Amino acid sequence: MRRFLGTFLIAAFIALALAGAELAAGGRGGSGQDGAASKASAPTARFDLAGISTGRTRVVDMTYTINGKLPSWPGDDKTFETQVVATYAKDGYFARSFWTLEHYSTHLDAPVHFAAGKATLDQIPVTHFFGPAEVIDVRDEAAKDPDYRLTVARVEKWEAAHGRIPAGAIVLLRTGWASRWPDQKRYRDQDAQGVMHFPGFVAESAKLLVARGAVGLGIDTLSIDYGASQNFEVHHVDLPAGLYNLENLANLDQLPATDAFLIAAPIKMEGGSGGPCRVFAVLP
Repeated sequence: MRRFLGTFLIAAFIALALAGAELAAGGRGGSGQDGAASKASAPTARFDLAGISTGRTRVVDMTYTINGKLPSWPGDDKTFETQVVATYAKDGYFARSFWTLEHYSTHLDAPVHFAAGKATLDQIPVTHFFGPAEVIDVRDEAAKDPDYRLTVARVEKWEAAHGRIPAGAIVLLRTGWASRWPDQKRYRDQDAQGVMHFPGFVAESAKLLVARGAVGLGIDTLSIDYGASQNFEVHHVDLPAGLYNLENLANLDQLPATDAFLIAAPIKMEGGSGGPCRVFAVLP
């Protein structure tokens, strides 16, 4: 377990180091509608990574601190625990072991989670963990309808304003649900029948984002599928296509619609269907 924890932390620092070679959000192609084509000639966003250590360049931590008292999927009664395995007094150093669900707190779903034979957590191409963050803000819609689902028309409206979503993008849905964290009752928002209510993607919009060449989808709720889903239709679209999902993201409200660069650093656990993930956004 100590080796796994070390791998998890080291992955985050390696991710930042690799990004330092040449970090760019990539050129933006216009959708050809409502003036969005003008985005095609927009300059590539560059990042001053040397400014991270001085605070000149801002990094947003999009990860919740993990413990055993966070909102979980209904039925997941045991979620996370730690055990002290060494103490200063007895061993001269401090260390713990830990146990956790693969899909708990801020985490990444690997393609194999819903698609047999697809990539496990340790098999996802490392290049997919780096990409421009495209943030679609649906807080107004979600405030009116907790069962809101992102439509194709809403994606196209976003593209008309910000340009076509580029290949390699990580598309994030900002619903505002993070304001309910860590209150499990409000975050799950279950009705009298136990059905959860929170926003999400829909199969048709997920298919569009797959066609755009996105490498991952993310959201600030328990699932990229909306809470009342009975068949996880979005998971059945994007994971078989090789994308991954980031769920329970923190601080999405601090990201612009475009031009942030996302770094996802999951624990590299052999055979994993998913796992804890440290997620960073580097702002221009």
